[in-house]
Amino acid sequence: MNECRFIAASGMLGIGVPEDSLRKSLEIKPHFVAADAGTTDAGPFALGKGVCAFPREAILRDMTILLRNTVPAKIPLLIGSVGTGGADVHVDWFMEIVREVAAAEGLQLRVAEIRSEQSKDFLRQKFREGRIRALDPAPHFDESTIERSVRIVGMMGVEPLQAALETGVDLVVAGRCSDPALFAAMPIMMGLPHGLAWHAGKVVECGASVCEKPSHGMIVGYVRHDEVVIQPIGPGLRCTPQTVAAHSLYENADPFFFTEASGVLDISGTTYEQMEDDISVRMQGSRFRAADQITIKLEGAELVGYQSILIGGIRDPFILGEFDAWLGRVQLRVRESVEKVFGRSLEALNARIDYHAYGRNGVMGNLEADRAHVPHEVGLVVEATASDQKTATALVQLTRQPLLHQPTTKWKGSITGFACLHNPSHIERGPVYTFNVNHVVLPESPVSMFRTTFTNIEGAAHATV
Repeated sequence: MNECRFIAASGMLGIGVPEDSLRKSLEIKPHFVAADAGTTDAGPFALGKGVCAFPREAILRDMTILLRNTVPAKIPLLIGSVGTGGADVHVDWFMEIVREVAAAEGLQLRVAEIRSEQSKDFLRQKFREGRIRALDPAPHFDESTIERSVRIVGMMGVEPLQAALETGVDLVVAGRCSDPALFAAMPIMMGLPHGLAWHAGKVVECGASVCEKPSHGMIVGYVRHDEVVIQPIGPGLRCTPQTVAAHSLYENADPFFFTEASGVLDISGTTYEQMEDDISVRMQGSRFRAADQITIKLEGAELVGYQSILIGGIRDPFILGEFDAWLGRVQLRVRESVEKVFGRSLEALNARIDYHAYGRNGVMGNLEADRAHVPHEVGLVVEATASDQKTATALVQLTRQPLLHQPTTKWKGSITGFACLHNPSHIERGPVYTFNVNHVVLPESPVSMFRTTFTNIEGAAHATV
């Protein structure tokens, strides 16, 4: 039977790779092992600042386990969207970890580094050619957006991964990458149906999250000409038609059609069936419609400013009984204080102060439906954002005194109704970023926007080809 066997080693590199489950999974003799390592769920900071959302120690641990098991067995390992953001700085950072693992484990391996960060000159050219199109929704985009951006990456599909795999590498270190593409690339190379390959990737991209009770373990996939079989490997893990179908739907505006760089995955006719072992699921009927024009999704981040915060709590029942009015009076006093100190309003300073009341509406904000309930305590996070750190810190410092001593209508005399969590009360968060691009490029080819180099690593030594 012509089939492609693979292992989804982790739903997100950094959360842990159980070595016992990995070794058991390797008994199927997989054609490849893959794991996603990035996401926009973590926010724009990783892309803007050029850092990873996970500590280096966590990535080092997971890569040590993966490389020590895949390289000696000659099983290609694919890691996508490295360093969370998938920019060039993340690829460089990740390769340092790879070299450290190789030295510690005495491994020799050939690595394909695929870079997805886009140059501003290239993007300006494509914009002038009318080859950058907005998705829905999308912020305004023009050449000034390109200039303001700290980094912009393109999301690769299967083609750059396939080009790397064809050279026989041991490891693919990919910049920003479609999650399902990591798992669809090789089955499609082997001549298996695109629809089944893409759907397999969609289902396993988050690892054991496709199970009834997600826990640590592996997900093994079998892509064949007429079916995909999804099998969990790990204590207590079980997939059902419901869990697999549910995972097929999430994170998309349309439950049946999923757009990738090279086309659209159509699962409107897919069937899901429990296998005889009662933990695996068979999928059939998934289709893929090739696009007339390849599109590469762009993600960008720009600096918003600098931020300082203050965290504290309120338990006074009189304050909580009139909390909205009380906080409104605090905000008014703070605004007056800002104008006295700086001689200008918050708006003139191009700054803002936000108040997040956890226990009240800190999560939902203005969308909170239950505003009548009076909690017994509220945690308040005050967030000052300005064009420089010094101003942001000064602004948040001006909120402390009003919060501490703002009177309530239910009590005569001075009060202290706010407890600061830290001393000093303020914390400097540093630079703050925002996503500013949700567009696609119409490229010349599926690989033209991505740069691949090959590195031979022998223990501590390495050479780039």
